[in-house]
Amino acid sequence: MEASPVSPLDGQTCTGFIDPAPAGTKPVDDPALLQAALGKTGEGKLCAGETLEATQPVTVYRVWNQAKSYTEFGSWWSLMKPAGPPEQYRSDNAICPEWSDLNQLTVCTVKVGAHFAMGPGQSAQCMMMIYGKSSVNQIYIPNDTRVNKVYVEGCTQLGAWPQ
Repeated sequence: MEASPVSPLDGQTCTGFIDPAPAGTKPVDDPALLQAALGKTGEGKLCAGETLEATQPVTVYRVWNQAKSYTEFGSWWSLMKPAGPPEQYRSDNAICPEWSDLNQLTVCTVKVGAHFAMGPGQSAQCMMMIYGKSSVNQIYIPNDTRVNKVYVEGCTQLGAWPQ
C-alpha cells in the first residue's frame, strides 16, 4: 500500500505523506479522534492524519519527562524506536523544549480494539523558536490517565534517553 497524500486542516500545505497503516491495524472512521489529533499551523499535533484500529498488539514508543511521571502515558508516540540526538528528535516531531525534557523512553503495545491516529507532524510555535511541519509520522493515542483511560499495555520502561 502506498503512502496517502495529506489534506491539511487549515489550508496550509503539509510536508510528506501519511505512511501506510502498520501491520495489525485497519482503517476506521473516527472523526472525533482525528479532530483531536489535528492541529493548525503552529499548534503542534498532526498536520494531517488517518484513524486506525489495532486488530492485534502494535508496538509503540514514547519519550517523556522523568520529572513528570504522569507524562509516561501521554498521547504522542512513535512506531519506530526513537534515536538521538535529542534536538533532531525534537525537530522531527515538533516538540517544544517547554513541553518535555525528553529524558526517558517507554515501549508499549496498543490494546487490540483501540483507535489511534497517524500522520505527519504540524509545525509548533514554541516560546523561543518555531519547529516547521515535518514529514515524520507520529502516533496520537487518546490516553488520559486523569480519568483512567489508557489504550496501551504491556509497557516497559527502557530507561534514560537517548540510549
